[in-house]
Amino acid sequence: MKGPTASELDAFLETHRLPNEFRAVIEDHYLPLARWIRGIKTPRTEIVGISGAQGTGKSTLADFLRVSLERGCGWSVATLSLDDFYLTRAERRRLSKNVHPLLMTRGAPGTHDLELCIRCMKALKRLERDRRLEIPRFDKADDDRLPAHQWPMVTGPIDLIILEGWCLGASPQEPKALTKPINNLEATRDPDGAWRAYVNNRLRTAYTEFFATIDRLVFLRAPNFKAVHRWRLEQERKLAEKAGETNRGIMNETQLADFLQHFERLTRTSIELLPGTADVILDLDENHLVTRSDYRRRA
Repeated sequence: MKGPTASELDAFLETHRLPNEFRAVIEDHYLPLARWIRGIKTPRTEIVGISGAQGTGKSTLADFLRVSLERGCGWSVATLSLDDFYLTRAERRRLSKNVHPLLMTRGAPGTHDLELCIRCMKALKRLERDRRLEIPRFDKADDDRLPAHQWPMVTGPIDLIILEGWCLGASPQEPKALTKPINNLEATRDPDGAWRAYVNNRLRTAYTEFFATIDRLVFLRAPNFKAVHRWRLEQERKLAEKAGETNRGIMNETQLADFLQHFERLTRTSIELLPGTADVILDLDENHLVTRSDYRRRA
């Protein structure tokens, strides 16, 4: 499978606002991954998951794989984000009242509509030629799911589904590991550990079953949580530039620091444990560049 032409690569870098040194990442890591996926593909519609902390480049990698496999193999590739399957604001409000106030904040296991995501992926697998399917979209600025008439459409048949999400493949912790808070949010807003226990239980049950539907898992491993915080801040600044004067839904540094504490425990655990179960690990350095690829399951 040939790589992108110089002009196509230029366009990709510009679209995703990537530095020129990212060309080496594409040549050395992204393109070999696309070829690996082509080599392991079976006749059925498979699901490739991309996991990684916030700001690690999951969406960028998913888009590159989609473009490369459609161009190089003639496949029809559907890309989904777990972020688009958050529970609605009204559903999370009910959870926050009935279970724990922290569940109003989207992100942690327990705040996704997994049944909707599973139905969507099953429908994509069954989608016949020239039939169309609406794909749910979540508006982060409004913190709510868009109405169905605003969802994008895909046309069948679909050869490959790429699902990206920050907690894909994550493992639950033993109950005793939840006892001690790891940050200020857990200490002050979840002092009895009820939120931690609920999230962990959802991860142990519904999410583990959900993860089992993924055929191959790629993990973008950040060097540490501090780097994740820095990258997510850079991502927020890019969003602010794109939004212009409206700044609708954009978090400032203080708000972002608080928001990321919801993800810290599971992010740290995944950095430690996911390399043991993922099929492919892409290691990122402090400069946000992939420096190493480790294929645990060969084509």
